Amino acid sequence: MVEVIKQEVHKACWSQCVQDCLVMVTHLYLGVLVLAVFATTVANADINVVCAKNSVRVTWRVNAELVPYAARLFLGNCMASQWKVLPSGEGEAQFNYTFSECKFTKMIKGKRLYYQNEMSYRPQAKPNPPDFVHPIECVYRRPKDWVPRFVNPGYGVSEGHSRLVFHMALLNEELSSIAKTNVIPLGSPMPIWAAVEQKSHQPLLLLIEECVAAPTAELQPGSQVYPIIGNKGCLLESKKGNSMFLPRYHSSSIILYLQSFNFGFGEVYIHCKLTVWDPQDLAESKKACHYIKGTNRWELLDDPSRSSLCNCCDLSCKSRSRRGVEWASDGPSHNSVLGPLIIVAQSDFRDGNTMMESATTADPQLK
Repeated sequence: MVEVIKQEVHKACWSQCVQDCLVMVTHLYLGVLVLAVFATTVANADINVVCAKNSVRVTWRVNAELVPYAARLFLGNCMASQWKVLPSGEGEAQFNYTFSECKFTKMIKGKRLYYQNEMSYRPQAKPNPPDFVHPIECVYRRPKDWVPRFVNPGYGVSEGHSRLVFHMALLNEELSSIAKTNVIPLGSPMPIWAAVEQKSHQPLLLLIEECVAAPTAELQPGSQVYPIIGNKGCLLESKKGNSMFLPRYHSSSIILYLQSFNFGFGEVYIHCKLTVWDPQDLAESKKACHYIKGTNRWELLDDPSRSSLCNCCDLSCKSRSRRGVEWASDGPSHNSVLGPLIIVAQSDFRDGNTMMESATTADPQLK
């Protein structure tokens, strides 16, 4: 009799457990279903972008389920400029802002000017991530007279030929200003900008004749070096790695776009020999060449149709005498040093307050 009672109790408990589990599973399923439908509602949002001269207008139409959450719709860090509920029950958010607002990022790539941001739906405040993100981009033709705000080429008229002033610096990844740190994650872009102030000179073409990485700010005989540019302007690293010269915005400046890697030493100093030349008188010894892996050939930065001048990059490029320009008293070349740069693993990277120290000091080893 006792055994029969135990069996009945066991059956009753098991039956109740199954019912409880079914209820819990049903609730969980319905919860997931609701979340899935809600996520689909956001993902299917209708977003229209109109790019004006210095501003953007974004119209975001959302389904009725999102109408109560209008305050959680953002363009960058900006809330909607206008909000209305449509007769259909849907909602429409309008964002009218200039590119100086809402944390738009500005980027120059070749002959294009990009303003970028993102639309987001944040049901919870930061630091919680958004549930939905949609990229916003306006693309314009780069102004012909555009130069980065960190450089003033220094045009002017003066008596005679003044001394040439050279610059070299590390840029941020957006190429919009000087980098705020000298700590660079392994594998990330390492854009190096060089320029010469023309002042009263005729138009000048800035070239990087030679460039090496070294563990010290001064080169000595026997110093450990890693070649980056050699053979009279050939970007050797473009053939071994993912580096290139970017299209120029002016003949008096050049951007060497390197991908950081382990140079084999801690602190890295970039030693470059900068040279100026007549833009109309390119030659094997006065050129800027990089290797295009897609075509398996060297290409001349300033005139791809004359890329035959780069054929010597795998051999030995001949020197030639200067002509056509009355050079300043300090000559047409300058040896610059940039550093120290610190390459760290991605996992160790911290955007701290370590600031880049750069110098443009003479280096007798690069002549």
